Parts: sequence; structure tokens; C-alpha cells
Amino acid sequence: MKTCRILVGIGILSFATITMAYEEPLYELLERADEYEVRQYAPYLVAEVDVEGEFGEAGNKAFRLLAAYIFGENQDGEKMSMTAPVESRPTKEGVRMSMTTPVTSTATATEKYTYAFVMERKYTLDTLPQPRNPRIRLGEAAARVMAVRRYSGRWTEENYRKNEIELMQALSDDDRRPIDSPILARYNSPFTPWFMRRNEVMVEIEWEDGGDAIPVK
Repeated sequence: MKTCRILVGIGILSFATITMAYEEPLYELLERADEYEVRQYAPYLVAEVDVEGEFGEAGNKAFRLLAAYIFGENQDGEKMSMTAPVESRPTKEGVRMSMTTPVTSTATATEKYTYAFVMERKYTLDTLPQPRNPRIRLGEAAARVMAVRRYSGRWTEENYRKNEIELMQALSDDDRRPIDSPILARYNSPFTPWFMRRNEVMVEIEWEDGGDAIPVK
């Protein structure tokens, strides 16, 4: 009976983890194409950190550092809520983020990535708790138009690269010009089954089209 109760408890916890609705950045849907969406994002705050290592290893390092910050390793000892997505992009060597840039992660030839947690909308740069770890930076992602391709599956480099290539090819076919490095956005906890995960490849693009935005429900 005790074993049964434990299994039921694990099942309830797992279901809650999978279905929990995290706060996300605000955006308007501008266009739906066959292979991607075009979204206009409002500015949002981030906490970011640079890490080195292979694709999966770097993500584990970055998550530990950023999770420690939001769970109390800050000057106020404040525990903040988890949001979505966790972003990652290639680190731009020699380019330091200003106080108005996003938190994300990606890879370079030296396998250096920048990972970012999106901060809750209730904060401003003035009210965000300051991190104790000097490696963590706070900033604001500017308003921008992003082409976004959604996919499910495991958090492997192979899965990500496949979808990144398909997004970039679709943009080329549609004469859309990317103006920054692609970003990997992950929306679920590691406990979510791989086939239920929401992953996205995002890249900022030039956008001069007019017309009304499509409401996002």
C-alpha cells in the first residue's frame, strides 16, 4: 500500500510539472507560414550567464547557476518564480551585453554559450534582486520581430540543428532576412516526457510588412 501511495504521488507531481503554466514573454502573432510563425515581442527582462562546454553539458552548467539566482542566491535572498522559456544562443566573443539585451544560449567554435532565464513581468531593472554571482548579468531584451519554428522531442544538438536548418531554409525561400543568431527556447521541465516538450528555434528578422496582428489566445 505504501508503494502504491508513493507511485500515485509521483504521478501527480509529474502531471503537475507537465501541465503547469509558466509566465511567458508577451507577443503578437503577425503571420503564420507553413514552417514558422512571425511574432512581435514586447521587451522583457532576463538574467543571463556565459558557459563553456558541449551542447548538453553547457546547458546543465547554466541552469544550475541561473536557478540558484532565482531560488534565493541574490542580495535580497528572494525566491522568484520559474518562467518560460529558457533561452540559449552562441556567445558573441568580445561583445558584452548592455543593460537592454536578452538572456539566451548558443554555440560558437569555442563551444561557448549564453543562457538566459526570462524574469517575471512584475519586476523592473530597478526592482530585480541583484545576483550574488558576478557571472550573472541582468538586462532587457528589446522589442523585436522573431521568426519561430516550434518542435517537440529531446534536447539534443541533432534535434535542434535539424530544426534550425529547416527554419533558415524556409526563411530563405520566403525572402526573409535574419539579422541575428538563432536562439533555442525550451519551455518545459526536464521531467516532461520528450514527446510532450515544446521547443522552439527563434531568430530575429527584418520586418516591414503592415497589417493587423493576429490575436494570440
